[in-house]
Amino acid sequence: MRKPPVLCPDDDAVSVGRIFATPLMVKGFTWFPLAQCIVWGIMSWIAGKTRPDRSLGERMRIAAYTMPVVLGSEWGHNLAHAAAAKRIGKPMDAIRITWGMPLCVYYDINDDSVRPRQHIFRALGGPLFSSMLLLISSAVRRITPSDSVFREVADVSYATNAFLSTVSLLPIPGIDGGPILKWSLVERGRTVEEADQVIRKVDGGLGIALSFFSGTAFSRGKRVIGLLTAMLAVMSFGVAFGWIREQE
Repeated sequence: MRKPPVLCPDDDAVSVGRIFATPLMVKGFTWFPLAQCIVWGIMSWIAGKTRPDRSLGERMRIAAYTMPVVLGSEWGHNLAHAAAAKRIGKPMDAIRITWGMPLCVYYDINDDSVRPRQHIFRALGGPLFSSMLLLISSAVRRITPSDSVFREVADVSYATNAFLSTVSLLPIPGIDGGPILKWSLVERGRTVEEADQVIRKVDGGLGIALSFFSGTAFSRGKRVIGLLTAMLAVMSFGVAFGWIREQE
């Protein structure tokens, strides 16, 4: 199956502004910040799990600090892609705000007016930004007391950006590592079709590796990590077997 686009040029969407020369689009009622509400609840639960003695009010207060860190890191990651695209004069077609979160939109992912190195530069913007936040978070963790709220926020920022800066580089289409590998191959002389075939083969091996990692995580009681890697494994196998394609 072809991966459904998050936005089409003829969609009934409304522009609510521009950032880095890219229109911010909303469609229907999907602007509602549902992600913020859900993550607030999740972070409240985590705050209580790490410190069972906390009251509900304290858990919600901690979540009011950690939720913006988690989702703000994701926003920053995507806006860094937009900034990189503007820097090279090839801005995104749109950023769609869906349930409070950004989705980067390119109407033609194989746009031949964009050189392979420019494709790579746009894809690297997010991982570089997340890596920078990871370094800052690491420094803050070292200078804050272990039992302080600041340390807890820094820990959340560290974990979030460690995840974003590593997982985003997996060679899966739709994730930053996919375009980076694809256009690196094209720059070295492969056709787009040949590069896509290489990625399918790579994702087959990646799916096996992620499945093994997921099973190990579940066996050690790390269910969240196990679930996330299992989802990535499914995506990898979907690409490898041709069930998931970015564009016809």
